[in-house]
Amino acid sequence: MATLTAEQLPDLADSLAAAGGGRLVLGGGCFWCTEAVFVLVDGVTEVTPGYAGGAAATAHYADVCSGQTGHAEVIDVRFDPSKVSAETLLKIFFAVAHDPTQVNRQGHDVGTQYRSAVFAVDAAQAAGVRDYIETLNAAGVFSAPVATEVTALEAFYPAEAAHHDYARRHPGQPYIQGVAAPKVEKLNRQWGGFCRRAPG
Repeated sequence: MATLTAEQLPDLADSLAAAGGGRLVLGGGCFWCTEAVFVLVDGVTEVTPGYAGGAAATAHYADVCSGQTGHAEVIDVRFDPSKVSAETLLKIFFAVAHDPTQVNRQGHDVGTQYRSAVFAVDAAQAAGVRDYIETLNAAGVFSAPVATEVTALEAFYPAEAAHHDYARRHPGQPYIQGVAAPKVEKLNRQWGGFCRRAPG
């Protein structure tokens, strides 16, 4: 997927600004990689990897990896709207954190657990994200239609402790070097104005 800058993406609907109460729950493939991107964004106060879309009984990594639970690997992003907007975070989600045109996969990671998804925390957020996806498709921003699912968040289940802050704790792990690191590099190169002055 080509690197897109903030200026190359259309703006979001004004209705999204007040939606969500400073929270986005995003599925964009492996949560190690999406977490690695969003923890660097200025104004983000907390990023928690976890699961959404399935039942509590199957909200465990080994089960979710089967692709049979209904869960997606997600991150629960909490942010200060006075420092960063939902618009900026969604633009980073679509342009940096993952490829929103892939269906039930991200690269070599294949399965419904890796689907592109926004689990909306309220109706206004769901409507705003759906409108934005229509805007992206109408503008032809990507070479294929956006495949991101937008559904209501029923529950979020935090992942096991071993998965929290995984990329920072395992920078030499081959998967992190091959998949997460290029996303972080893209963020710093094309979206550096939205990053913290010092990562952390």
